[in-house]
Amino acid sequence: MSISISISSLTSYLSSLSFSSQVSQKPNTLSFSRSKSLSFSPSPKPLLVSATVASPVESETTDLKKLVKSRLPGGFAAQPIIGTGRRKCAIARVVLQEGTGKVIINYRDAKEYLQGNPLWLQYIKVPLVTLGYESSYDVFVKAHGGGLSGQAQAISLGISRALLKVSESHRSPLKREGLLTRDSRVVERKKVGLKKARKAPQYSKR
Repeated sequence: MSISISISSLTSYLSSLSFSSQVSQKPNTLSFSRSKSLSFSPSPKPLLVSATVASPVESETTDLKKLVKSRLPGGFAAQPIIGTGRRKCAIARVVLQEGTGKVIINYRDAKEYLQGNPLWLQYIKVPLVTLGYESSYDVFVKAHGGGLSGQAQAISLGISRALLKVSESHRSPLKREGLLTRDSRVVERKKVGLKKARKAPQYSKR
């Protein structure tokens, strides 16, 4: 009897329970809110103060420019003792002034400009040494075109021509050393069909 009561009570209890399996069919919707515009204020950058220190080479060049301008008022063309020399593609304008034997080329010391090459420095000194003026005149040069070798030989011819304006008696010793002759040799042009001026390609019989 008790078993029937328990079963009836259990069925009544289960009937009282109701299961809802309702699932929402709506897709999940995500909503994004617009973010407010952010304003960034640039932070003040620190001031950088750079002090430029002139190198000794630049300061020396500046000093030589001031020296040349003070010694040659009116420029190269206005000087009385001037000579022009040429070699290959190089052209040099040379001015002589009484001094101690300084040689300044393009506002630079001759030894620095000619890279300390003893042969090129000798080209410059030969005309003055021939007449014994190596410590009697300062030489100011403006050179352009060609290479350093051609410029050195152009300066030598320019110095020799300028020394003729000092005295016409200098002609014979300078001419005896061949310092007044303009060297007209230049590089021969390349020819069509050849590798260089005269070098031909290797001959092939077949």
